[in-house]
Amino acid sequence: MKNLKVVIIGAGICGLYLAEKLSEIGYKVTVFEKKQKIGKEVCSGLFSERILKFIPQSEHLIKNRIHSVLIHFPRKTVKISFSKTFFVINHFELDNLVAKLVEKFGTKIILNHPLDSIPEGFDRIIGCDGATSIVRRRLGLPEPNYRLALQGFISQKNYSDFVETWPINRGFIWKIPRGEKTEYGAIGNSNQVKLIFEKFLKENNLKLKEIKSALVPQGLIIPSHSKITLCGDAAGLTKPWSGGGVIWGLLAANILLKNFPDFLKYQKEIKSFFILRIIFSKFLTKMVYFFGFKLPWLLPKNVKIEGDFLI
Repeated sequence: MKNLKVVIIGAGICGLYLAEKLSEIGYKVTVFEKKQKIGKEVCSGLFSERILKFIPQSEHLIKNRIHSVLIHFPRKTVKISFSKTFFVINHFELDNLVAKLVEKFGTKIILNHPLDSIPEGFDRIIGCDGATSIVRRRLGLPEPNYRLALQGFISQKNYSDFVETWPINRGFIWKIPRGEKTEYGAIGNSNQVKLIFEKFLKENNLKLKEIKSALVPQGLIIPSHSKITLCGDAAGLTKPWSGGGVIWGLLAANILLKNFPDFLKYQKEIKSFFILRIIFSKFLTKMVYFFGFKLPWLLPKNVKIEGDFLI
């Protein structure tokens, strides 16, 4: 089976991680990337310490360490402490680190190679091509739910060990201390979040540099196909409460590696692992927002959670 020709569409973190691990055990892997360079530019890069289990070399990329988040509801602030430390890491640098690990195996990473169809001549095809995945669309699969995320920075040093958030409809505004600079951002409904974020910035007299945006998908979508599958954002695999997808995507990648090249077993196991977690976290997020806005006195002031799965 090591003679299988494998193609990975998308040189994001999941695609590169899969390319590294499959190449390491002897598969012939090709990676197609539509952009001219590797590296995701719109991402807060806030990952739990689990990132070191997947990519131990990333330790030297840590800019700051986060132990808690303050959720500012209109009439109450709740402090949530994390049982696992979160690291602030530049996503662009992380992607390029993993790309270097891939290159040592002689794996082909072909940049500036956009696709409008599923490539032929390969035995296994893995779509890691992000929120608007061409692979997913060419398979005729449903679209995930989308939210819009915005991100910008101010050149203010901040090494605080906590993040601040302000809940809004289907999302929140955030402030992340990145060490040498401070990040502000927002995620929410595509037709509302920009205006809400602009109002917040004006009220707080904040002028951000380099404001960028990205779509964040949600809704686990895995094809029932023996030769083609999806992983990461292409599968809509992001945390319902935060929109973060790196750790969940890497967990899914490990499930895929465990079952490779049997994509049907991968489909079965990934659904078994994630579906109940997604349902529970959606329900819990709605409850927290409901009580935070309607009955804030019922929320505790201090809570401790497991940041990747809430429990």
